[in-house]
Amino acid sequence: MGLENPSDEYLIAPDPGRARLTRAVTGVDQTGAASEIAVVEERPLTIFLNSREIVTAMTIGDYPEYLAVGFLRNQGMLAKADVITGVEYDDDLDVVVVRTETETDYEDKLAKKTRTSGCAVGTVFGDIMEGLEGLALPHTQVRTSWLYALAAKINRTPSLYLSAGAIHGTVLCEGDRPLVYMEDVGRHNAVDKVAGWMRAEGISGADKILYTTGRLTSEMVIKTALMGIPVLASRSGFTAWGVEIARDVGLTVIGRMRGKRFICLAGEDRLIWDADLAQVAEEDPKSRRKSAQP
Repeated sequence: MGLENPSDEYLIAPDPGRARLTRAVTGVDQTGAASEIAVVEERPLTIFLNSREIVTAMTIGDYPEYLAVGFLRNQGMLAKADVITGVEYDDDLDVVVVRTETETDYEDKLAKKTRTSGCAVGTVFGDIMEGLEGLALPHTQVRTSWLYALAAKINRTPSLYLSAGAIHGTVLCEGDRPLVYMEDVGRHNAVDKVAGWMRAEGISGADKILYTTGRLTSEMVIKTALMGIPVLASRSGFTAWGVEIARDVGLTVIGRMRGKRFICLAGEDRLIWDADLAQVAEEDPKSRRKSAQP
């Protein structure tokens, strides 16, 4: 009997073999021998909202429509009440145009930009804290057994991270099931793709967990909170401001999830400690790379 493919559980899973996401590049290894590896592609994608050019993002190029809608939603340029009449992607020009029923006007927001700590240089327009005032995240309970199950499934999922590296992943989860797994050169792009999918499908974040391979920075905390998701988890660590904002808005943040270990620095009241640690395997530091081998 063959091993279960963890990708079968997802609504959207990474497709490492998809055309144009990587290219083969030949170099030399530490011994001087020729070595060919897969290297992640990155290309510009310009996002328009109606007739206005908003930003050019560096991205791997998959799911451009979700990325555009999610970016605009997370920037506060696409409100819940705004009716999207079309999302048009031109592959030759690397342009996405999001059209709404009512013309939008964000000159003041566009005039103020904040460079974030996101990889591939994330940018936030307007007041970085806008939309957090009075935000109330649902008090959804989270079982620690779900966290361990999610980490095990996600870490075994075939992905660009495993096949090529140099990339971040963000996974929308419900209970112990991973639903949508997006990757990109910047973690802000990966989470925007998830946000775009949620907006397109009318999916609520109230009972969801967002898992990321990247750091839990202020930008990631803010985006997660604005998506209405009460729990953010990561293999990686935290920034102090990210933790401070999470505590202010009531977001649960869990980091350094490896093997039996994790640390929760905000929102620990949501956790239900139901996992039997004796049944949780320690993570082999090489296991993620091993699982990428054919």
